[in-house]
Amino acid sequence: MDDPELQARLAALDSELEEGDITQKGYEKRRTLLLAQYNLPLESPGSTSHRHSSFQTRTSSQSPFSRNDSNSPHSPRTMSMRPESTHNPITPTSMSGHYSSSMSRASTLLSATQGWENGAGGGDGGQRQGYIHPLAPQHLRNPGGSNSSVSTVPQILPHSRDNSISLQLPGMHVRNPSDNSGNGISSQRDSYGYPQQQQLQYDYNNLPADYPLGGNVGGGASPRENTMAGYFSDFTAQGYAGGAPEQGYTQNMMNRYSGEPGMGPPFSPSVTIPPPMLSSADLPPPGAVNYMLPLEPRDVPFAVHDPHNPNIPMSGFDNLAAVLRHRSKTNPKQHAYIVLDTKGKEMAAISWEKLASRAEKVAQVIRDKSNLYRGDRVALVYRDVEVIEFAVALLGCFIAGVVAVPINNPEEYQKLNHILTSTQAHLALTTDNNLKVFQRDLTTQKLSWPRGVEWWKTNEFGSFHPKRKEDVPPLQVPDLAYIDFSRSPTGDLRGVVMSHRTIMHQMGCLSAIISTVPADNSKDTFHPSLRDKTGLPMSGRAMGETLVSYLDPRQGIGMIFGVLLAVYGGQTTVWLSQATATTSGLYANVITRYKATLCLADYPALKIVAYNYQNEPMVTRNYQKKLTVDFSTIRFMLIDALTVDAEFHEILADRWLRPLKNTRARDVVAPMLCLPEHGGMVISMRDWLGGEERMGCALSRPEEHEDEDSSGGEEVERPGVGINGYSSLLSGGIARETGKKVTELTEVLLDKEALKTNDVIVLAIGEEAQKRAGDPGTVRVGTFGYPIPDATLAVVDPETFLLCSPNVVGEIWVDSPSLSGGFWALPKQTESIFHARPYKFEEGNPNPVSLDLEFLRTGLLGCVIEGKIFVLGLYEDRLRQKVEWVEEGAEGREEFRCFFVQHLVASIMKNIPKIFDCSAFDVFVNDEHLPIILLESQAASTAPTAAGGVAKQLDIALLDQLSERCMDVLLEEHHLRVYCVMITAPNTLPRVLKNGRREIGNILCNKEFGAGTLPCVHVKFGVHRAVLNLPIGIDPSGGIWSPLATQARQEILMLQEKQYSGVDYREVVIDDRTSTPLTNFSSIVDLLQWRVARQSEELSYCTIDTRGKEGKGVTWKKLDTKIAAVASMMKNKWKIKSGDHVILIYTHSEDFVYAIHACFCLGVVAVPLAPLDQNRLPEDVPALLHMIKDFDVKAILVNAEVDHLLKSKPVSTHMKQTAAVLKAAIPPIHNTAKPPKSNSGCRDLGFTMKPAWVQPGFLALVWTYWTPDQRRIAVGLGHDTIMGICKVMKETCQMTSSRPVVGCVRSISGVGFVYSLLMGVFVGAPTYLVSPIDFAQNPHSLFLTLSRYKIKDTYATPQMLDHAIMNMPAKGFTMHELKNMMIACEGRPRSDIFQRVRLHFAGAGLDRTAINTIYSHVLNPMIASRSYMCIEPIELWLDPKALRRGLVYPVDVDTCPNALLVQDSGMVPVSTQVAIVNPETSLLCHTGEYGEIWVESEACVKTFYGSNDPFDVERFNGKTADGDPRITYVRTGDLGFLHTVSRPIGPGGAQVEMQILFVLGAIGETFEVNGLSHFPVDIEHSVEGCHRNIVNTGSAVFQAGGLVVVLVEVKVKSYLASMVPVIVNAILDQHQLVVDIVAFVGKGDFPRSRLGEKQRGKILASWVQRKMRTIAQFGIRDTDRSVDHHDHSDNMGGRPSTVLDRTSTIMMNEKAPQLNINLPVELADNELNSPVELPTHYGNHSPTPDEGRSEHHQQWTEDNSGYGIATSTAEPTPPPKSRKRPSISYGSTNEGGSRPLMVVGADGTDRPHSDYDQYPTEAIMHMQLNDPDTSNYGQAR
Repeated sequence: MDDPELQARLAALDSELEEGDITQKGYEKRRTLLLAQYNLPLESPGSTSHRHSSFQTRTSSQSPFSRNDSNSPHSPRTMSMRPESTHNPITPTSMSGHYSSSMSRASTLLSATQGWENGAGGGDGGQRQGYIHPLAPQHLRNPGGSNSSVSTVPQILPHSRDNSISLQLPGMHVRNPSDNSGNGISSQRDSYGYPQQQQLQYDYNNLPADYPLGGNVGGGASPRENTMAGYFSDFTAQGYAGGAPEQGYTQNMMNRYSGEPGMGPPFSPSVTIPPPMLSSADLPPPGAVNYMLPLEPRDVPFAVHDPHNPNIPMSGFDNLAAVLRHRSKTNPKQHAYIVLDTKGKEMAAISWEKLASRAEKVAQVIRDKSNLYRGDRVALVYRDVEVIEFAVALLGCFIAGVVAVPINNPEEYQKLNHILTSTQAHLALTTDNNLKVFQRDLTTQKLSWPRGVEWWKTNEFGSFHPKRKEDVPPLQVPDLAYIDFSRSPTGDLRGVVMSHRTIMHQMGCLSAIISTVPADNSKDTFHPSLRDKTGLPMSGRAMGETLVSYLDPRQGIGMIFGVLLAVYGGQTTVWLSQATATTSGLYANVITRYKATLCLADYPALKIVAYNYQNEPMVTRNYQKKLTVDFSTIRFMLIDALTVDAEFHEILADRWLRPLKNTRARDVVAPMLCLPEHGGMVISMRDWLGGEERMGCALSRPEEHEDEDSSGGEEVERPGVGINGYSSLLSGGIARETGKKVTELTEVLLDKEALKTNDVIVLAIGEEAQKRAGDPGTVRVGTFGYPIPDATLAVVDPETFLLCSPNVVGEIWVDSPSLSGGFWALPKQTESIFHARPYKFEEGNPNPVSLDLEFLRTGLLGCVIEGKIFVLGLYEDRLRQKVEWVEEGAEGREEFRCFFVQHLVASIMKNIPKIFDCSAFDVFVNDEHLPIILLESQAASTAPTAAGGVAKQLDIALLDQLSERCMDVLLEEHHLRVYCVMITAPNTLPRVLKNGRREIGNILCNKEFGAGTLPCVHVKFGVHRAVLNLPIGIDPSGGIWSPLATQARQEILMLQEKQYSGVDYREVVIDDRTSTPLTNFSSIVDLLQWRVARQSEELSYCTIDTRGKEGKGVTWKKLDTKIAAVASMMKNKWKIKSGDHVILIYTHSEDFVYAIHACFCLGVVAVPLAPLDQNRLPEDVPALLHMIKDFDVKAILVNAEVDHLLKSKPVSTHMKQTAAVLKAAIPPIHNTAKPPKSNSGCRDLGFTMKPAWVQPGFLALVWTYWTPDQRRIAVGLGHDTIMGICKVMKETCQMTSSRPVVGCVRSISGVGFVYSLLMGVFVGAPTYLVSPIDFAQNPHSLFLTLSRYKIKDTYATPQMLDHAIMNMPAKGFTMHELKNMMIACEGRPRSDIFQRVRLHFAGAGLDRTAINTIYSHVLNPMIASRSYMCIEPIELWLDPKALRRGLVYPVDVDTCPNALLVQDSGMVPVSTQVAIVNPETSLLCHTGEYGEIWVESEACVKTFYGSNDPFDVERFNGKTADGDPRITYVRTGDLGFLHTVSRPIGPGGAQVEMQILFVLGAIGETFEVNGLSHFPVDIEHSVEGCHRNIVNTGSAVFQAGGLVVVLVEVKVKSYLASMVPVIVNAILDQHQLVVDIVAFVGKGDFPRSRLGEKQRGKILASWVQRKMRTIAQFGIRDTDRSVDHHDHSDNMGGRPSTVLDRTSTIMMNEKAPQLNINLPVELADNELNSPVELPTHYGNHSPTPDEGRSEHHQQWTEDNSGYGIATSTAEPTPPPKSRKRPSISYGSTNEGGSRPLMVVGADGTDRPHSDYDQYPTEAIMHMQLNDPDTSNYGQAR
């Protein structure tokens, strides 16, 4: 700007403007071009002060906190937001007689309490005297526009409202002030006794971080200020004592304004941050930036006067209270309200005089007796029929200066209490009848009265009678008038604040619209275009209106018209209930009787009325014989709606209004676009105000101009004359076709397919649209009209906040002084919804630029055509679905189609019978939007047909047909692929209250759908059509272990190291007391004899009773003598010899120790067994007898307790009967509790080990493990293995003789046996025995023992720790000495056990590093251990998509919410090596994949005892193909991987690298679908966490006959159909798997073991044998028309279950998606820094249609035998838009296209399903759902 030439040219330009040679618009345009020539930044019009302007332009405020003072004559004005490049003309506004009090929406909500005010005016007690401003314009809008003629009004405006902040000049209108200036004034209580309120200073330097003062994007003219503190301090409860309630600030933001859940943080325009940067592909090309700027507001071209007296301007009233007093004086006897009963008779009426008198009385009582301050909130609790009482109370609050809070549903106690609490209302006004009903309801529901609230009955107050010579008290009202509470679509309760200024502006606009409605001029000679001097029409002018309404008068549009506008316009309001209005003929009778000029209605009731008239017209005409129905007086039929029903308008006008004598029927119908969530204000309706040419948009389509050019002979109106009779202010005027009226309700016909992509293609408009309304592929949409006067409207993309192009569907944003400024006590939602800022792209600028305008987000989707608003529906009511094809060249981009719910509903209701109502929404599952359809049908009702009758049976076939028909209709008409259809009984879906009528709430339905609480009785899925992105493995038929899949992983991970651990060999183990090598002993017997000789008098064993007290101790010498005595009895008395098998059944006692060691020293094979459970004899007795028979047992040794148990009658009888059936002989039972006394030891009696007994092949001990299904797994141990186990345990746990050993649970095998019977002998330490029975009764005894004897190492199980945590506080003992609590886990460790134990025992001093899991297996009791690692468990979050492909990919849980959490099982112990091997190829796995865990250790057992299976033998001879051939591994059958971590646990915090083992689960428990491997435990965890009705651990997932079945145990058996989608969605979302069948069983019917574990084998066997007691079964993949519904479940209570077809598709016509997983593999050695990409064939394995794929898919039905038979049926598919992806089959078929259901036997052969007897056993063996160690897990696919 320093260039002198530029300065000179700018000065010349300014001179031309001052002289009037150019217009303001031309000035700005030339100035912009001039600056562009000098490469200077373009300045906004508001950034420079012009000498010609009579007002101050927008500059930065001088005060530290600037505020919008729209009433101040010095207030800055918003500049025009239209860029100079636009060609839309801006006309100067007419100033004469403009309606006053026009203002910004934000300016109407200035503080009522003035918590931050401080400034001039404090000395006069807040009484501002007004300003004299000789240059104050009457109407200034967009000063950047042309303002060449501005009239001045030198005038003094008296203004004495105490709490007013700013002064509003008449006619002044400021839109969207973003910069504030002006002085605050001090606030003082008024004259009726309010104490002086202390002034509060707002701290400008400590503004919240959420609302920065600066940061305007795009070079805006001024920074944004903290609007919360300035504009909204009155209703955000900042200025009130006690602050805002906490709950008011914690409500969630509306979902529609936050983007998709889980898609990142929402963008909020409140902090002026632009939306996320778009990619280069998304940016518009240069020069093609095309967007529709916000529509400029229209003006009211005349001043609004009192309808009863045209000489009184309404601008002279500041609030409705003043208008009410005026009405009581000018129209005292006129009826204000008439209330009708259900028969249409008057039940109450009141005149204006009486209404005002009663309202004054209410105000007087509030002033005198309430102790409330001005601005305090008062609740109004009235029923809808109490219109008069409600109006009295509301207007009384206005007069008293308090804020009214209407509460519409007092029966909803939670809502009532929330409103009273959040508004801090301490006074409630109601009636006597309401109070009695409310008290009765509270007593019935046992609820307490709301605290701190005083209840007054206004019907007992009477009227106000002022004394003589006293005037009524002066009005001193606050800024706020009332708070309108309503529920959002999400069900949240929010209050919208309304100020008196907003109300007055609303009423002015509505009065202006109503006053210009043409009346029936058939009896009037005046031309409709003739107007009087005030601008009002001369013809048909009515003196006041009569309104007939049945909408709720307590909120929204019902209150605006029925109460507020009634006072403002002095109209008579006739109110009747909805039931009355829908009575045939009564509504028309009321309209005729009261000569109604205005009717306020909605579509549902009007449709009933109109259709009743079509069916029985004479009922309406003859309703009252003396009164002929006459609708000629109706001027406006106002219809509250969000969308226009154009088809019904024809019926309403032509077949109801016109036949009943209304000649203006088409002009009478006036739908109103209201905002029920935001106060109910109208933002659009038809009007005759004119001025639409000023909105700055095209008012006709280009083709219409072409038609005008071609229609040479048609008559054209004279230029410059508009429809309202005024000349246009535009030069040259306008020309219109004679036949076209701009006020008509335009209809358009839109292309349905284009709407799916949010494009607006107008196929026809007006009469042509009506004629072509039935054309296929079109949507008929009607308009509401132009926006109301003084409203600015924009169409914005709701997800990017960018202005939409002219022909694109977007969200409608509106700004008007007639709208509220925000929510009560919700500042963040207020900022984001009521003060949203749109953005736009400017040509040449890649960044979005913010518009200096603020809007209210309506949540309505629509468009603007010819300046009129067309609404398609709510944002929440729009469905999205990804297309099933891929456009050429767009393979990497997803394409969606959008569907509007009301269009779907219309198609369903029109084409499907028996549907009562319906709704639709979509759910975001597995990165897809899946459509859900909810139907209400009488066919789903089970209500008895007669009172007290039997419940009606559901017709499942009919419900299935309705569901299928619904899917077909939506697919044919809309190409919508429905995912799920659910059917409920009528009036059972969640509903919201709309105008007193309950309508289905889509968002509430969505919420209850997600929670699984919809009362659905039927559900049907269309998975085959809707779900497109199901992943496919590399080898769908071979699985993840096939050569193809293995090769793909090897290629990815070829540079990685092989997974095998190091080994720490300990050849020699030294006794810490004597330094004797313990490895010199060949058996535990010899070591025991050495202990007896070395420490004979020391304690060896001691029993702890249930109270924690010691029993009589046993020394080593006594132990030897006891063992010798038992051995002597066994050898001499019972003739048991070496090699015999003996079962030992003992309680946890010293007798057990004696017997075990006696067997050892005799060479007898000991088989320990737990005592029989009397509650589970059917399981335990057969197991015992099978062991006796299989192992050739010679005797059973017991102690006294067990002997007594076996001799009891129930047990002995059961054993005899079972033995007879099994043909097994029960061996003799010997009690060893009381052997003969002897002082001789074992060596003294010659009980010594023979050399042959210690050889590797000699069996000394048999451990038996029992799966949850009671299947036996037996392993044999020799003395070498026993010594090896003790050696590994001692060295790993660093055990010494100075610390005792404790044995407790599971002492018959594994770690429990080792600790209870071996480790004390091995290390020479005493052993304390705590009985499991005592622990169950008193868990405190075990931990007291650990504390008392300073135990260093112990073991536990997760179950016993859970029991201790639940039943015992960690008090009375300390655990500082405990260094190693080993928690035995047989598979993947529970991720929660560490935290639970740590938190529970933290008070007892248990170190967190002492809680250690060990990986215990039947083949090795300790394969890995965390003992003495000195670190907490290592947690890894694994990508589940990679895991299903055999890969291990750690991720961040924040970026991958479905990641799988696994904890390590520790490091390998001493003398142990672990390798991770591919179970098929025996190749070592690379780092980054998982495989089977192979282990080599001295502690491994050598054989499965009693098994002759060659595979079992092979498991002990594992040789890696690429490893050390000298090492022989034992194959565990478990999947896992090794992972290397570093932790600072070395000296001085040095990093120590550790190789740790992670266990995933057994191979036998996995199943594969589409070539991907799944762990059932993970799916079950997802199922059990998705619904609260599911029992803990109450689900089982298995694969049977190729079908994936989910069996769920539920607590409540009703409405199980609503749970099915929740379960299916949880599995689909988290595991990308669609199950085939979901079945339910009742609580307690789930087979469980004695420890509460699921018995998977029994579940599978009972399912296959159809013996499962299911409540209901639901087929998920039944893709086609199944006609046979067969119920295999038990009928509960005589009522059949809801059973869908238990079928599944084996070949699906589904699309093969691209691989969803991007797998960078993190390398341990960091050799590779870039992500590893998958090979080409890995991600693109999609068979072509020629690879055996059929265009038909199979459908499973049931033949006569009840088994599935696959049949081939054709599938109709929607026409493709482009080339589709090739499909991939999900299974294989025979040549004939069908095959019987096959199962894979244990031998790997396929068998028909008819092998009934052998199938259950083979299915169990095939699925490996119990234990992998006795089964061929390699075949488990």
